[in-house]
Amino acid sequence: MNKLMTAADAVGQLRDGMTVGFGGWGPRRKPMAIVREILRSPVKDLRVVAYGGPEVGMLCAAGKVRELVFGFATLDAIPLEPYFRKAREAGSLPVMELDEGLFQWGLKAAGMRVPFLPARAGLATDVLTHNPQLRTVTSPYADGEVLLAMPALNLDVAFVHVNHADYLGNTLVTGADSYFDHLFARAAERCFVSAEQVSPQLQLDANSARFNTFERSLVSGVIEAPLGAHPTACGPDYGWDMTHLKAYSDSANEEAGWQQYLHTYVACSDIEYRERNGGSERMANLPLPIF
Repeated sequence: MNKLMTAADAVGQLRDGMTVGFGGWGPRRKPMAIVREILRSPVKDLRVVAYGGPEVGMLCAAGKVRELVFGFATLDAIPLEPYFRKAREAGSLPVMELDEGLFQWGLKAAGMRVPFLPARAGLATDVLTHNPQLRTVTSPYADGEVLLAMPALNLDVAFVHVNHADYLGNTLVTGADSYFDHLFARAAERCFVSAEQVSPQLQLDANSARFNTFERSLVSGVIEAPLGAHPTACGPDYGWDMTHLKAYSDSANEEAGWQQYLHTYVACSDIEYRERNGGSERMANLPLPIF
């Protein structure tokens, strides 16, 4: 029952062409330590599914994305993810662009093991114009209503980052918003969890159990990754690193900027990564964003 492994162990289970989902939301609680491990790996041709943040841009910049299924791709304070923008403007990135609700509906359908779920969202909008593969269905009941049939977003693998986990695969997401990580976990054949802290066994009580948003049976592996969401935020532990994100964004407009970013922040050990971001103490004390 001990599911503890390294990020390299988890990424080693990826194969070219897989559909891979990433939890979190924009620049918040993204499994970035795992993303950096994917960037170091030879895996490619991925169908990426995400409420996108820097993981989307980095994987696009590295040429590892065959298709992107997304509700948005943003760094929040930097409205459009810069390397996602470059890929879209170059016309090199096939996409399935959905509104946030339909995206959620697709994950729910996958978790429920049904081929689609009916929805009114998307009807009479450009969602259908830009996704001609989407179909409608007619209600079999007396109302005869025509609805959009949102297909299941079935994932081969999901990666999510949490605040606390144990060797058994129990998880705690203690921030103000759990986002939709539970749907990613349920939509996937295998889910790997990175965590700020890993214990042998969590002792849940009535107060803490509400932070356990998906079942341990869904978790195939647990990776201990302190500061593993950096440069995205991981509330309540630390905020996003806007200094890092601005430099990352600027690199998209520089000649050989991506290669320099890779050299500085990816082609290095975890210890070197922290040193290059001002050290663990600075990273752990990044202020949470206020909206």
